[in-house]
Amino acid sequence: MEKGRFMWPFRKRAGAAGKSAASSMTPKASQPDSIKTVGKQSFKTAGQINALMDWNQNDVQSGRFRIMLYRFLTDNIPTVHSCIWTWVRLSASPGRFSIAEESVSSRKVEAINRLNLLSERLSVGASGNPVALTTFLTDLYYSLYRDGLFAGFLTVNKDAFGVDRFIPVDPADVRIESETDTRKLILEAADKNIDLDRKDFYYIPLNSGIQRPLGRSVLQAIPFVSAVEQQLVNDMQKSVHNAGYNRLHIKITPPVRTAGESDTAYISRINSYFDSTVSLIKTIEVEDNPVTWDNISIEHIGPEGSRATTNSWFFNHRAMIEEICAGTNLAPFLLGYSYGATTTWSAFKFDMVMRQVRSIQSEVAQFLEWIGNIELALAGIDARCRFEFDNSFTYQATDEANIKNGQIDSILKLYQAGLIDQNTARTKAGALL
Repeated sequence: MEKGRFMWPFRKRAGAAGKSAASSMTPKASQPDSIKTVGKQSFKTAGQINALMDWNQNDVQSGRFRIMLYRFLTDNIPTVHSCIWTWVRLSASPGRFSIAEESVSSRKVEAINRLNLLSERLSVGASGNPVALTTFLTDLYYSLYRDGLFAGFLTVNKDAFGVDRFIPVDPADVRIESETDTRKLILEAADKNIDLDRKDFYYIPLNSGIQRPLGRSVLQAIPFVSAVEQQLVNDMQKSVHNAGYNRLHIKITPPVRTAGESDTAYISRINSYFDSTVSLIKTIEVEDNPVTWDNISIEHIGPEGSRATTNSWFFNHRAMIEEICAGTNLAPFLLGYSYGATTTWSAFKFDMVMRQVRSIQSEVAQFLEWIGNIELALAGIDARCRFEFDNSFTYQATDEANIKNGQIDSILKLYQAGLIDQNTARTKAGALL
């Protein structure tokens, strides 16, 4: 007898002479096998989601449930969390304030110092401690990509000579009031609704439009695909729960009926033999060797080759992962999934992603410049500020150096050919430094 782990779903004893244990598991013809009973557990889905997400009917009507769903997916599905994490970390690159060149104020040094101090206390965390610009940008992009909206209020100091901090609000509490003739934004507070048509309120929607003025989350296109992917992972988890041990079907051939043996005695004997064999298989350890008669056969339940099963699961899961990545506008290799892409093709796709990042950064830069200019205006400094993100990478240094060398060679050739004068050549060369 071949050794293995026995998974016995239920036990069926022989009920008539000459009836084997395997054949006794066959459903009776009188039982309708086309009707599937639905247990009570099937109706608990809504209750389980309600317990996990803590939602009610008002959340669905106001649109708050959609944001809660996106947060649930981000917190519980690794691929979705990786997508949001990647977008946030690519966008929240280091940045700094600077004074615009057209500003003629003599207090530029003071302006820079005030903006640097503002960067160190731009917001306040949950503990009440000041939050620097780096942490603030991470929270901003996380809310923007996951919820589709970032919003909050700007406060000033008591003496009105500078910005105090920016206070973010939960995007799930912001909605559009359409009961009146004009649509307006309101903030649902605990005791009342706050009209957001005010100068100290600022919001950044992601991919907003007429139908979605409050923005669109990058997760908007993937909830259904995520559900399929999680069902696939769940099925795979069940199939490899007993990894290393095959699911077996053990067939026991009943012993031959002896001459003069009554029906009752025969049934009792084969049932006793059946029970002893089941007990042997169920209690056997991995290192034990079972000993039986040669009337027991063992069959493997499942595909013929384990490699076929693994490959099938891999390709199906890969398709789901690619759908999620496509829904969040990312390439699989950015999340660590490498399918043999060449360096050139990977660099091209990364450049496309960074172009999208820069377009989002431009909106965030305008928001930070809005805060910085208010800080300078309250301080009485006649200057305008700029905010720039640093998206340079070390691996790009060689390529940029080669490009600049080619441009310098072109300038020298134009000067030597007499097509430009010395001052023009010097100006163009200085612009490359």
